[in-house]
Amino acid sequence: MKIAIMGAMAEEIEPILERMDSYETIEYAKNIYYKGQYRGIDIVVAYSKIGKVFATLTATILIEKFKCNTLLFSGVAGGLNPNFKIGDLVIASGLCQFDLDITVFGHPHGYVPEGQICINTSSTLRELAKDIANRRGINLAEGVIATGDQFISCEDRKGFICETFKADAVEMEGASVAVVCDSLNIPFFVLRAISDTANHEADIDFDKFLEESAKISADFILDMVEELGKDSSK
Repeated sequence: MKIAIMGAMAEEIEPILERMDSYETIEYAKNIYYKGQYRGIDIVVAYSKIGKVFATLTATILIEKFKCNTLLFSGVAGGLNPNFKIGDLVIASGLCQFDLDITVFGHPHGYVPEGQICINTSSTLRELAKDIANRRGINLAEGVIATGDQFISCEDRKGFICETFKADAVEMEGASVAVVCDSLNIPFFVLRAISDTANHEADIDFDKFLEESAKISADFILDMVEELGKDSSK
């Protein structure tokens, strides 16, 4: 087993790099990939840079060049669900693209022909995450995460995403990673720590809580890596 771990920003993968046994850096396609081990398990870590295009490129390289056969995404998101608080963890049951719009041709928001509005994550990985959360006494939410190339800080836009996609959180990379993994039959999982509540104060909250939220998310992802390593050695 070789596990890919992705984040969008350097801050989202730094807590993971700090805990790796060892790694080498590989420069490829204008990015850096960190290939090494965590507790004897082969992993490749990368941050894509922000947005769907960069995330698509990075996920594809992790799978095609580095031959990773499972992908875990660790990062932060804006909370749409009114029950979410900053620091809460949410796993994606499915991911959609809120800024994909060809409704002028009679299609629903988030849909293109031969595509899906919402792509589901691996149920096996979700159940593993729930087991870990239960054992550690962690409150773990599950819901739809909406992706788009926009940082959401407007109540009107937030309302549109909630109403149209029944989304619980919003970010800028997950659905593009979902498209890649679904197309290449790679089990994938997306975990987000809530760093802001996608309102008019989102920029203030985001800067203040990014580092803390990213660490919470990264710690949980590494717990999953350890459990996956145990399963693969049986």
